[in-house]
Amino acid sequence: MEAVVQKWGNSLGIRIPSLIARELSLKNGSVVDINENGKEINIKPLNKMNLSEMLSAVNENNIHDEVDWGKPVGKEIW
Repeated sequence: MEAVVQKWGNSLGIRIPSLIARELSLKNGSVVDINENGKEINIKPLNKMNLSEMLSAVNENNIHDEVDWGKPVGKEIW
């Protein structure tokens, strides 16, 4: 699919056709990863994980020990 590169401030921009945006669930403000690969430009959506997805990635190899923040200094309940 063809697109036209247009000036956008000091940068260049490309409009993503609505069909592709819908297929990839892209919305205004979606974050994408842009890489140059030789003579090609690769654009890939970065899907943010929700809390349950992040917690499912926690395991005994990547969890840290409890952090000691010291004695309570206000009305904290420990």
